[in-house]
Amino acid sequence: MKRFGISSLLLLASLLRPAATDAQIYAKLNGLYALVGVVNPAVEFRLTDHSAFQTEFVYSPWKSINVDGQSKPMHFGIFLNEYRYYFRGYARGWYVGGNAGMMAFRMSKPYIENWGIHLENRYSKGYGFMFGACAGYERIFRKRWVFDVFFGWSWITSFYNGYDLDGRTQMEPHRPVQPLHPDPFNGSSEWYPNKIGISIGIRIYDPELHRQRSETRRLRKAARSAASYGKTPAADRGSRMSRPVPAASGSVSK
Repeated sequence: MKRFGISSLLLLASLLRPAATDAQIYAKLNGLYALVGVVNPAVEFRLTDHSAFQTEFVYSPWKSINVDGQSKPMHFGIFLNEYRYYFRGYARGWYVGGNAGMMAFRMSKPYIENWGIHLENRYSKGYGFMFGACAGYERIFRKRWVFDVFFGWSWITSFYNGYDLDGRTQMEPHRPVQPLHPDPFNGSSEWYPNKIGISIGIRIYDPELHRQRSETRRLRKAARSAASYGKTPAADRGSRMSRPVPAASGSVSK
């Protein structure tokens, strides 16, 4: 899990560098996940007047949580990339998007029963991939801040080993066709929510503002250079005028 997180952060850093020269960049944090101790930072790059690209990382640090008196693992990380299309213009309201990502996990699988969310009395450890779609509403306020509400659904394919809550490996997990010999390795594919939240962010880079500041610094540097160049000749002239003029050779005094 640690190696997965480090690799995801390195990939995120590599994505930031090339995009930083020609796109507005907003850094965001999911407040809804933060309420339950799950970290979900995201970085969004404005591509055009109607589109954007977002990369994000979700990390749950919980080795286990207590559910009905039982300790159940809920430790996972998700790295997700997403393309967004804004109907009325960038960060001016509703948008739809498509995303793809990867995950690593050690967790009890959630399921819905009787209009409630429950966790299985076992857990799985493995990795997976996801491809999905999302919809949301985003607005910029006070020039630099952004407000984002979103929900996503995806097709998730996972590969994992199953374990009882006491840590014993499940050698014959549920599968359509059992192998000839016991094998704990299993896999599954299904539709599942892959993101939901309310994020608040701030603009951390604006190419137009960066160009204006660069031009201002250039003009100031040029003005200082011109002022320095203009003072030097005047000082030289003053020093020459203050020097005594030597008498001409061969002159005759009266």
